Amino acid sequence: MTQSERFSRLRLVLGASGLEALGDSTVMVLGLGGVGSSSAEALARGGVGSLVLLDRDVIEESNINRQALAFVSTVGRVKADVMREMVAQINPDCTTVAQQVFLNPQNLTATLDACPRPDYVIDCIDTITQKLAIARWCAERGVPLVSSMGAANKLDPTTLEFADVHRTRNCPVSRVMRKECRRRGIESLEVLFSNEVPVPLDRATSRVKSETLGSMSYMPPVMGQMLAGLVIRRLAGLEPVPAPPLLGVPLD
Repeated sequence: MTQSERFSRLRLVLGASGLEALGDSTVMVLGLGGVGSSSAEALARGGVGSLVLLDRDVIEESNINRQALAFVSTVGRVKADVMREMVAQINPDCTTVAQQVFLNPQNLTATLDACPRPDYVIDCIDTITQKLAIARWCAERGVPLVSSMGAANKLDPTTLEFADVHRTRNCPVSRVMRKECRRRGIESLEVLFSNEVPVPLDRATSRVKSETLGSMSYMPPVMGQMLAGLVIRRLAGLEPVPAPPLLGVPLD
């Protein structure tokens, strides 16, 4: 199969110039869980020419209900390695840098600076500290960013929407992010969040993530597809690319 055949349906809606723009683009996906793995898959199928894929984890059996790279046959394998292989099966012409790495505030700048410079970053990490550091890195380097908020204990994908983090509601992750963004002087940050009220769970007897954060099979993948779709449309020239996160003066 030729590349022309592989992307023939895309060319019908994107045009030759849009498809060429995507082929010349680099997208960085941070986190390859339920949201990130589906996002990376959609980007590869969507004609993006270069991907940078970072994740720290190996695939666990509990991932199978929602993660695009999780199968009985891949349990125990490094997520970044499996995602690289998936991308190669979808689009062998896609240049892929995939690394198993744990990003933290101490190594994030050096790690991301060492990667090919992205035209867009999709943040699918679920840890607040890392998300804030990613936003600052993108702001300081002028790289557009869209960040995924939480899908845990949510049921209805029609409640998903894009907004500035300071205009979100009914999202526990966004609530913490809003507070921390204000403290750290992050004045704007585009996010994908669900405005659905989370399903109430009895958390009185447990603080364990696997016992308090439920996840439907379809919610994280839908979020990943929406994030990829937004970035594809913008990089193909169908929508304007917004400014990177805006930094102001930290409160502390």
